[in-house]
Amino acid sequence: MSAAEEDAAVREPLDLIRLALDEKVYVKLRGDREARGRLHAYDQHLNMILGDVEEVITSTETDEETFEEFTKTTKRNVPFLFIRGDAVTLVSPPLRS
Repeated sequence: MSAAEEDAAVREPLDLIRLALDEKVYVKLRGDREARGRLHAYDQHLNMILGDVEEVITSTETDEETFEEFTKTTKRNVPFLFIRGDAVTLVSPPLRS
């Protein structure tokens, strides 16, 4: 196996994250939050630094008079975002062909 093939090999779960460095990733978080951005750094706890981030927060609210539930989505764009690893529930690297 060449050095380039060895660098691209996925032997453990964090290798998949390593291969996504400087690529656009999707991160699902606790509390009905999600973020899409360029992965700049991560560690073994899945703490991450994302750049050019779109964060989406989804919340469910109930009308007090009719008790009807409706979903509210809030989006914001931030240049950099630190994500604490214990809030991460899913990381999706970019599709490779």
